[in-house]
Amino acid sequence: MKRIKRHIVKEALLTANTFRSICVIGPRQSGKTTLSKVVFHAKPYVNFENPKNQASALSDFDVFIKKYLKSGAILDEVQRVPEVFRYLQEILDRNQKRGQFILTGSNNFLLQEQISQSLAGRVGYLQLLPLSYAELKDARLVKASIDTHLFTGGYPEIWQQQIAPEKWMASYFQTYVQHDVRLLKNINNMAAFTRLVLLCATYAGQLLNKDSLAKSVGVDSKTIVSWLNVLESSYIIYFLQPFHNNVQKRLIKSPKLYFYDTGLLCYLLGILSVSALRAHPRYGAIYENWIITEIRKNKFNQGLEGGMYFFRDRTGNEVDLILEKQGKTYAVEIKAATSLTSDMQKGIKFWQKLRPDDQGLLLYSGKNHSNSDGSIQYLHWSEVANI
Repeated sequence: MKRIKRHIVKEALLTANTFRSICVIGPRQSGKTTLSKVVFHAKPYVNFENPKNQASALSDFDVFIKKYLKSGAILDEVQRVPEVFRYLQEILDRNQKRGQFILTGSNNFLLQEQISQSLAGRVGYLQLLPLSYAELKDARLVKASIDTHLFTGGYPEIWQQQIAPEKWMASYFQTYVQHDVRLLKNINNMAAFTRLVLLCATYAGQLLNKDSLAKSVGVDSKTIVSWLNVLESSYIIYFLQPFHNNVQKRLIKSPKLYFYDTGLLCYLLGILSVSALRAHPRYGAIYENWIITEIRKNKFNQGLEGGMYFFRDRTGNEVDLILEKQGKTYAVEIKAATSLTSDMQKGIKFWQKLRPDDQGLLLYSGKNHSNSDGSIQYLHWSEVANI
C-alpha cells in the first residue's frame, strides 16, 4: 500500500512547536490517525474507540495517564471520553512543554465545545480533509480525466487500496448515519434525517433554503438547522458565505451549500459510474464543488482559514468564488466547458467594474496550459493544485 505524503505535515510540526497540545480534526477516515502516527511516531498511541481504553481511562484516570506524563501521547477519538479534557487542563498547566498530547476527533462540535471549556489557549487546531488533488499529484496518482477525481473523491483508503468508490461510499454513509449521528444527537427520525442528507446533495452549489428543505423533509425549520449543524460539524457539508464587503447594497445573504467530498456527493445523487457522472444533470455543480473544495483543502493544509466567499446580487450578477490571499482579492469562475466563450467572463467582468484592481481567474476543462487575457487568467482545472 502506497503511503501518500500529506501536505499538512509542515503545519502540524509548526503547531506542535507552538502549543502544549494539538488537536487534529476532520471527517472520519480522512487520515488523522495515520498523520498523527507518522508525524509523532515517538509518542504512544491510545484509541478511545477501544472499549478497554475507555474503561481504563474512566475507572482511574490518574493511573491511566501516569505512564504518558513524560512522553505525551496520541489520544485518538478523544471526544468519546470527555473527562479527559478536565485532567489534561491540569497536566498542561503544570508542564508548559510544547506538543505534549496529540488529540484527534471526527466531530468538530463536540471537540470545540470540550476544548473551549477546559483547554482554551493550550491547544492548536489542524483540520485534515481527505486527499487533495495536489497530494495525489505529488504521489503520481492523478488521472487524466477530472471525471475520475469527481467520482472517486479523496478518501485515502480508496486511492491506496484501489477500492471501488461506490462500494466504499455505501459503507461509509451507513456507518456515518448509524454510528456518528447517534453519537452527536439523539435523532429518532433517521428516515427524515436521511432524506435531508439526500436532499442536500441536490442542493450542492446552490443557495441554502431552510424553509424549502423543511417542507420537503417534513420537519420544522428549527430541526433542519439542528440537523444541518450535525452535517457540518461532522464534515459532510460546509457553507460558503456571501462576500461581506459592501460593494453593493442589494446582495444575497444566504450561504451556498457544498460537500467536503464529491465521491460521497456522487453516491448520494445515485451516480454509480464515471460514465453516468458525465451525463448527470448536476455535473456542472459537482465540478464546481470539487474545485472549491480543493482550494479549501489547500488552505487548510497551510493552516489557513477563511478568505473564501461567493458573490451574488439580487439582479443575478454572480461570481462562483471570491478568494482573498495575502492582501489580494481574486474573482474565480469555474466552468466545466472545454472551450472558452465570452459569456464565461460575464461574472468576472461585472466584479471588476466594482473592483477594478482585482484579478480574475477562470478555471475550465480546456487546453492544459495557463494563459491570460488582460485582467483575466485562464487555467486548466488541474492548476487547482497551485491555488
